[in-house]
Parts: sequence; structure tokens; C-alpha cells
Amino acid sequence: YNRVWIPDNEEVWQSAEITENYKAGDCFLHVQLEDGTELNYRVDPAALPPLRNPDILVGENDLTALSYLHEPAVLHN
Repeated sequence: YNRVWIPDNEEVWQSAEITENYKAGDCFLHVQLEDGTELNYRVDPAALPPLRNPDILVGENDLTALSYLHEPAVLHN
């Protein structure tokens, strides 16, 4: 149950928790947003959504300490 960042038209990125195992070649990622909304997010197997850093790293002063360094992680931090 990893967490990922899902693109969003209003909030730019939304945090979501993966609720079912993803298998290579699947077209959908089953996720639950932080507000409890469950959805099947259509994915391109070649471009899966970026993973979210563990909560312990939120608010880190040094961005190089983040496990995953990408746009949503920098904006969230």
C-alpha cells in the first residue's frame, strides 16, 4: 500500500494510496484519495505516477534528503 501523486486539474497533485496490487501491463491503478474517494486511475504502464515520500520526510529543509525528488514532492514539501 504505497502512496502516489495523481495529477489533478484543481489542486495540481493529489495524494492517493494504492489499494490493490499493480501488475505489469494493468491499465488501471486502484487508489483511494485522502478524502476517502476511491477511483480507478488510468495509467500508462510506461509512465506510472510518482511515488510519495514517507510522512517523516515532510517539511525537510534539505530536498536532497527526500527519497523521491520530483515536482509533486518539491511542491508538497
